[in-house]
Amino acid sequence: MHGHSSSRGRRMRGAGTIALSLGLCLCAGQLVAGSPASAATATPITAAAASAKVKPVVKTSYSTRKVKSGASVKVTAKYINPTNGKVVTSGTVRLQAFRKGKWVNQTSKNLGSSGSVALSFKPGASGYLRAVYAGSAKFASLTGGKTYVSVVPNGNKIINEARKHVGSLYKFGAAGPTRFDCSGYTMYVYRKTTGKKLPHKANSQQKYGTGIAKSKKQIGDLIIFRNGSYGYHAGIYAGSGYMYDSPHTGARVSKRKMIGSNYVVRRLA
Repeated sequence: MHGHSSSRGRRMRGAGTIALSLGLCLCAGQLVAGSPASAATATPITAAAASAKVKPVVKTSYSTRKVKSGASVKVTAKYINPTNGKVVTSGTVRLQAFRKGKWVNQTSKNLGSSGSVALSFKPGASGYLRAVYAGSAKFASLTGGKTYVSVVPNGNKIINEARKHVGSLYKFGAAGPTRFDCSGYTMYVYRKTTGKKLPHKANSQQKYGTGIAKSKKQIGDLIIFRNGSYGYHAGIYAGSGYMYDSPHTGARVSKRKMIGSNYVVRRLA
């Protein structure tokens, strides 16, 4: 009995050893089989990370935020890779102006080795400008912040146009090009030189443009003479206390002394 038991024990231990060996082999097989599967799962994550575009950082500067009508403003934009501090050298940058409720492309340039572009533009009216980077294979697109640029009338340009019509006869209700009443004259000159459309009435014109202190008036500013607060006559400031206007029936457009001290000054941009 003892010998039989020993024999059976040896058989059982042998079977256990085989089972243990098989178990180890199975476990090892599972481990070996698991490695390629894990690697296969990790590969797409690495590829996605590698394909993600970098969002650049932009530094934008303006040569001026107030420009005379007909003059240019220069917008310089430089793009930096935030991951290493190096400049971005590929992609197109567009200068946009906000006009009539939407952003409109004005000019564009490609980035070069300096990582910056200088875009020049002559704004015809005051409004917001911004630089927009279109992106590239490596970098994501980027819209820069908007900046307001004021366009102020070129006083000499306005006065030159006002002077052209000296001698034109006054005619009630006329707005050029050969006959004018007072507000028709100012309406015509500012439309020609600034693109602004004023109403054909002196009292209404005093609500347009930007109010300017009398002590700071400049040539080319609109002058509205008032009775109380009612605007009854319009002229264009010519400097040194003089103005151009179309006075009244029987008179002609001329340069003459300003007619009183109750007036407001409006600057059209």
